[in-house]
Amino acid sequence: MPAKPKTPTARRGEELEREYVIPLRASMHQPSRRRRAGHALETVRRFVVRHMKGKPEDVWIDPRLNEHIWERGVQHIPHQVRVKAIRFEDGLVEVDLLEAE
Repeated sequence: MPAKPKTPTARRGEELEREYVIPLRASMHQPSRRRRAGHALETVRRFVVRHMKGKPEDVWIDPRLNEHIWERGVQHIPHQVRVKAIRFEDGLVEVDLLEAE
């Protein structure tokens, strides 16, 4: 079986920037109605930790993303959210909301 070509990835010491569509539909069904928005933010944090190889305490969520999730209240969260995640050299991961184009 031939070896797969490796995709270029950033090493730990370099800055890495990626765009993701994070599904939040499961956050509509798992928690109670009064915890959906908070659960959605934790889902974003877990997704970014998994995909950007960071630590939960090193993830910084932009206030615009927080306001977008809370926009329609605690019970009615968006089904998915488009974000841009940047991992800096020191391990800090910044998560910003991508604007609709």
